Amino acid sequence: MTVWELRLRLSSPEGKFRFVPGSVALAVVVLAWVCGARAQTAGPVPGPVIVQPGAPGEPSRTLPSSTRPTVPPVVAADVEFMQGMIMHHTQAVVMTAMIESHTENKQVRALGAKISSSQSDEIRFMQRWLAGRGQRLSMSMPGMPDMDMSGKPMAPMPGMLTPEQMDALSKARGAEFDRLFLTGMIQHHGGALTMVKDLFDTPGAGQDAELFDFATDADNTQRAEIKIMQGMLEEKH
Repeated sequence: MTVWELRLRLSSPEGKFRFVPGSVALAVVVLAWVCGARAQTAGPVPGPVIVQPGAPGEPSRTLPSSTRPTVPPVVAADVEFMQGMIMHHTQAVVMTAMIESHTENKQVRALGAKISSSQSDEIRFMQRWLAGRGQRLSMSMPGMPDMDMSGKPMAPMPGMLTPEQMDALSKARGAEFDRLFLTGMIQHHGGALTMVKDLFDTPGAGQDAELFDFATDADNTQRAEIKIMQGMLEEKH
């Protein structure tokens, strides 16, 4: 019996599909023909639709599917802000590290733990941000920690404690430590607010989405913590 003598019974009287013995080859031929016909009529698969939002008051426009995203240019002020803020945060972490051995005040301990955790996380974020853009993690030149990248003496970041203040803090204990820590951290946080303001006051700076979110969040967080610390100091008087 040839293939053409075989019949493919698509349905039985009971309404069920079944094959007549030997009809498998014909079934394969029919299936291949159907799939081929569908492929010819389906046409090419459309590419992704890329829409660029328009400026306020302007319509959006559709870009070619070959459009690829581009990394925004690196702004020097953004890099300097991140490098400086890493240095700034590092001193705050050093200050909080003294708490465990210098005071038993539960409020100061809780606040210090929060500051240490959040600023350590932010340091790692800033390091990733800089590394992802091929930038140094520090604004100082290797082997010359007091010189910036242009070779000029590097000014301390706003609000950072002087060596004398850090020495006094390390020698204090108990209530005196609490007072110096709170006043010092208020000064420190105030400097960070100045750095954020200077960033946004610089033309073209602070437009990177990640940096903008970070700087805005840091500003809000440190303003809130300043109020908490001021309240803690008032309770002691």
